[in-house]
Amino acid sequence: MRNKVIQLDAPNIGEREKEFLIRAVESGYVSTAGPLVAEFEAAFAGLLGTKKAASTQSGTAALHMALYELGIGKGDEVIVPATTFAATVNPVLYVGATPVIADVDVETWTLSPESVESNLTGRTKAVIPVHLYGVPCRMDEIMGIAEKHGLKVVEDATESLCSRYKGEFTGTFGDMGCFSFNGNKTITTGGGGMVVSREEQCIEHIKFLINQARDESAGYYHPEVGFNYRMTNLEAALGLAQMGRLEEFVAKKRRFNKIYREELSGCGFIRFQQGPAFSESSWWLTCILFEKDTDIPELQLRLKSEGVPARRVFMPLGEMPPYASFVRNPCGNAALLYERGLCLPSSTLNSDDDIRHVCKILRELI
Repeated sequence: MRNKVIQLDAPNIGEREKEFLIRAVESGYVSTAGPLVAEFEAAFAGLLGTKKAASTQSGTAALHMALYELGIGKGDEVIVPATTFAATVNPVLYVGATPVIADVDVETWTLSPESVESNLTGRTKAVIPVHLYGVPCRMDEIMGIAEKHGLKVVEDATESLCSRYKGEFTGTFGDMGCFSFNGNKTITTGGGGMVVSREEQCIEHIKFLINQARDESAGYYHPEVGFNYRMTNLEAALGLAQMGRLEEFVAKKRRFNKIYREELSGCGFIRFQQGPAFSESSWWLTCILFEKDTDIPELQLRLKSEGVPARRVFMPLGEMPPYASFVRNPCGNAALLYERGLCLPSSTLNSDDDIRHVCKILRELI
């Protein structure tokens, strides 16, 4: 009888994190003022090789601010993938633009460049490629389309910290890159997000906007409409502690993905999400696709009864009421991934033996 609890995507918090949080508390800076916020932003920008980074309240806030700063608004269309979390599409609506839901590639599960092209109109102003579950999009093709048609590119890299495409980090290809530090991400600040860009002026303006657009030199004076999207010093403390363990976390997730592939290689009807050529995924979550009809909810229940948590692939955005009117062309690949896809336990709290146990249970059940 196993007593160890297997985790799907739970955060890995230890003594280092406690030490950094105590340091923040003892400093007296616990809210949106404090030195650790700037320190975390600098460390994050240094990791990715961008000159500047702006921390935010969430990954959703990061996407909102990126679109807002790029001037996307009413009358504009923004192409988003059908397979993603709703947080990708909601900021498009926040700025008053119209999302256009495009299909994904059946191998990488990420935004299909072909589908981007088929959904272009004269009103298309931006595209949001999502590096789903850590797998990079085909960014050279997407950037080529964007350059040809004069589109802004906002990368949703909320799940792909430390993934690379052709040697470059995801989040650094487009005009803006957005990251999330929600509790289930590779590193966490409890909540929180980050916007990066090589355009320093844009990042500085975002930092101004998220502080209610307050001109502090003039007291409580606000020359623009602002937002309360700041990260707290406590969150930054947690983020800095986690940054020190990032290499360890990513190495472990990649090792888990390798174990899954080795242990399930004999199951001929299981196909893994694939990274495009010349990419290196962080494998935030390892995900599989059944190549035959499979009752995914039933399989989830059976796995749960064996102590193995699993998560469905995202329902296509167009199948949900708020977004149904934004689909122009069929998204058959996204529908297939939802019907037959499954996300497997990938938390760094797990051990290699835990992952092998998951594989054993999965083989027995299918």
